[in-house]
Amino acid sequence: MSATSPGKVLPALRKPLVELVAMLTFARRMFTSTVNAITGRRFPVAETVIQTWYTIRVCTLPALAVSVPFGIILALQVGVLAQEVGAVSFTGAGNTLAVVRQASPLITALMLSGVAGSAICADLGSRRIREELDAMEVMGLPVIERLVVPRLFATIAVAVLLNGVVMFFTIITTLSVSVVIQDLPPGSYLASVTTLAQLSDLYLSLAKAAIFAVICAVVSSYKGLNADRGPTGVGEAVTSAVVTNFVLLFAANFVISQVHSTFAGGPIG
Repeated sequence: MSATSPGKVLPALRKPLVELVAMLTFARRMFTSTVNAITGRRFPVAETVIQTWYTIRVCTLPALAVSVPFGIILALQVGVLAQEVGAVSFTGAGNTLAVVRQASPLITALMLSGVAGSAICADLGSRRIREELDAMEVMGLPVIERLVVPRLFATIAVAVLLNGVVMFFTIITTLSVSVVIQDLPPGSYLASVTTLAQLSDLYLSLAKAAIFAVICAVVSSYKGLNADRGPTGVGEAVTSAVVTNFVLLFAANFVISQVHSTFAGGPIG
């Protein structure tokens, strides 16, 4: 089998790199529009509230539906591993740190990308093919400031709040499974949590959720605003937005975890 030539690899990588640069440029425009909206006292508060409530409605139940079975699986796996290595007293700390540092922000991000992100992309893409965005530009209305910035703030707010809700339900699930099924004393379970867990772990989780929300909003808005003409183009844009979000979110999680581990010390966050 012949090796792939560089002449074929470089063209295949050119399009993703060009699109990544375009999304970074779009993110800069979003930041500029946000600053202009705040300093110019024309921030779309009403639209932000509407988008926040919509995001809460469509994301909360799916996130909880994922967090409960995830907590059950995590508690069983960590409990078995702790018994094999003779570290049963640290089961609570292992479960809680895994939930706070990794599980809750990732579950929140995936729900936002799959539910809220796809809705943002579909909404903006539909406005694009109906030429509503062109009409706004003709009337001199800033599209990013009026439509994208509210969705950005709504996604960030819901991500931080939803991360806390997912964290609570997942920790309660792991505690219940460990106490009821694995016969662990609740006192020692909670004692190990307070011994190893730190307040910086909570800050890390909230920071991850906020960063993931920004990535989700940028990618979804960019894909929606650049959707091709026709309903088929909108569907393809939504699919591309979800896939791109998943890839970038896991990449960002790896980078944030490594940076936190390097500067904060301890196990990988």
